[in-house]
Amino acid sequence: MKGKDLIHIGIFSAIYFVIVFIVAMLGFIPVFLPLLAVIVPILGGIPFMLFLTRVKKFGMIWIMSVIMGLMMLLTGMSWPPLAVSVVSGLLAELVYRSGNYQSAAKAVITNGVFSLWVAANYLPLFFAAEQYWASRQNFGQDYIDTVNRLMPVWMCPVMFAAAFVCGVIGGLLGRALLKKHFEKAGIA
Repeated sequence: MKGKDLIHIGIFSAIYFVIVFIVAMLGFIPVFLPLLAVIVPILGGIPFMLFLTRVKKFGMIWIMSVIMGLMMLLTGMSWPPLAVSVVSGLLAELVYRSGNYQSAAKAVITNGVFSLWVAANYLPLFFAAEQYWASRQNFGQDYIDTVNRLMPVWMCPVMFAAAFVCGVIGGLLGRALLKKHFEKAGIA
């Protein structure tokens, strides 16, 4: 990788994180908390698909994924998003590489796989709820009770499926909006 590749990773990671941060503000309304696994992959698909027009070397997607996991860790979301981002980023990298970094269909699927890290933010809520809520008592008991009703344990695989499917939708949206850039890069 060259410096230019690292600059692209940094720029697009920052753009993606800003989207995540803005959308995460909706999570202060309990009903929107589960929708973050829907909204982030769809909106994030637009800059991510543009990022993929610059990806020509193995590791760029994986590094961006790890950065997203690290940002979640640094913003108090615990370690599961980082662990999942390491794996999902590598899988996304392999999917895009299998299309020689030029397949539009593989790019769309890559966004779906990349988006799995978003659902990992909920893992502590499903499997360590007491510890999760202990650090969030300032949200209030009504908020906690509402979220617990909205997100029983069986929702865990649903959240991952939603993140993948919405990642594919976001990839299609990003591809449609950025078709000109994909044609220029020889991907469309």
